[in-house]
Amino acid sequence: MIRHLIAAAALLAPVPAIAQSQQEALDARYDRALAAGYKALFLCSAIANAERAGAERTPESVMQWELTGIQAPLDGIVGELPYEIVRADEGGAQVRHVSVAWAEDMPPRYAVHDTGKGCALLPIGSEPSPEQAVTRQEAHPSAPIVQPKAAALAAALDRGFSPSYGEGARTTAVLVRRRGDTLGERYVEGFGPDTPQRTWSVAKSIAATLIGAAVERRDIDVASSAGLGLTDIDPRRTITIDHLLRMASGRYSDTPGNRTDPLYFGGATVGERAAVWPLIHAPGTVYRYANNDTLMAVKAIEDTFTQHPSAELFARLGMHDTVAETDWQGNYILSSQVWSTARDLATLGQLYLDGGVWNGERILPEGWTRYVSSPSGPQPDRDFGYGAGFWLFNKSEGVPADTFAAMGNRGQYVVIVPSREVVIVRRGEDPPGSGFDIAAFTRDVLAALDN
Repeated sequence: MIRHLIAAAALLAPVPAIAQSQQEALDARYDRALAAGYKALFLCSAIANAERAGAERTPESVMQWELTGIQAPLDGIVGELPYEIVRADEGGAQVRHVSVAWAEDMPPRYAVHDTGKGCALLPIGSEPSPEQAVTRQEAHPSAPIVQPKAAALAAALDRGFSPSYGEGARTTAVLVRRRGDTLGERYVEGFGPDTPQRTWSVAKSIAATLIGAAVERRDIDVASSAGLGLTDIDPRRTITIDHLLRMASGRYSDTPGNRTDPLYFGGATVGERAAVWPLIHAPGTVYRYANNDTLMAVKAIEDTFTQHPSAELFARLGMHDTVAETDWQGNYILSSQVWSTARDLATLGQLYLDGGVWNGERILPEGWTRYVSSPSGPQPDRDFGYGAGFWLFNKSEGVPADTFAAMGNRGQYVVIVPSREVVIVRRGEDPPGSGFDIAAFTRDVLAALDN
């Protein structure tokens, strides 16, 4: 008993100040490394992917939009870190890499560009090896911006750029498509139909689409094991691809929302960060939003990418300005790291309105739209339900109950309303603490279409 009391007292003893100060110093240094990685990756991706699409982004524009209003504590660090953008040659070819200095005794953080594959962030301390010249891809011609013919719709789109749907929200693009026709689109100054933005978690819905295409090819079955675990007797082998798509793997994740900063901004790989979390609930019983689940769902079909990479699907759909980026080992980061335009995302929505058929060719299995929009798994305790890689508006008053959506950080939305044959896209760069009321915007756009 005495020994137990002594042990308890030891556990409650204060941590020495020197240990606390050392940890604080380590945390501050790591934050600088992450901030440098964040800055390098966004400068590289925003500029290189825009140039690939035939648009133009300047470092100043990226600093104004993507690199302001970001998560703490990185927000207070990013602006002060010096950067360098290196191009393939002096003739103005595309970006080769971006470096951002963060510590005098360590190499800069590097994001390396590969034409057609976007940018990949190298691990902390790594430097790029000699690369082949990067060439500019020919951009596809862009149609003029569609101006709404109806005054009610024009007014609704204009309100999307006002504080009407959230104080502090920063809208960059809105687009409305009905029955396959674009009825109107708007862009903030400096952005346009050829300007890709990071999709953030809209990429999870793109991941579900890639998995659906693999199901249609009979390459995989969502009811089969996702292959997690170290051996065949590991209980994680019972986790299916369906469990992962529905955020119901039962695995532990260390932060609410499963922040994956070491992967997104630290240069870790998908395997290092997403594969090894332990099981703490029976698969299929508890909803827990986790980037790791989507990452491992994609990992389960990675063998199919040798014949059917993401770029193949984008090309078949005419999503020419969409790029799925990878970690530095070539693993897709399809929980977040896709760059796409409003028009390309409207095409994604249209694929679901058309039941997975595009230009007469079946891309997704029959019934896949119903599958991804069905709340058949455990549900989140919030305003929206969850299907398989898509959010559900089944709790949103005034919105058709069959409405579902791809949603991402900083205000990325692709809203699909099957009963109205409508797709609504909203892009933004909303800072933390603000929000865009997508349900209200959807109601107003649908009401405008009625008029």
